[in-house]
Amino acid sequence: VQLVESGGGLVQAGESLRLSCAVSGAAFDDYAIGWFRQAPGKEREGVACISSSSNRGKYYTDSVSGRFTISSDNAKKMVYLQMNSLKSEDTAVYYCVAVPSFVGVATRWCFQSLHGVDYWGVGTQVTVSS
Repeated sequence: VQLVESGGGLVQAGESLRLSCAVSGAAFDDYAIGWFRQAPGKEREGVACISSSSNRGKYYTDSVSGRFTISSDNAKKMVYLQMNSLKSEDTAVYYCVAVPSFVGVATRWCFQSLHGVDYWGVGTQVTVSS
């Protein structure tokens, strides 16, 4: 599976951005997709993800809950991350990540071990100036 992110950029605090992830090379339903980020000097962290379970649950890390929204368009094989009320601490490289559905079926899978079966895009830079 191949993942290509787009939509990053430089914005001021309080503004919005929408990141997009184009998924190819595999059946969309065979994978669960999430967004991770890595800020300078920090470890990568899960931001938001969609479960591959029948309820398609959506999960967010506490710091973005209420500000970010993850969504998908299965027909277009796209996953989005709408980011509102951006803060300087949101500055990071954002990555689209795919895991097989048997991993992605877990509740809050993006905040747990990915079991070494994860696929990553090259990332897109988001910079929020205060």
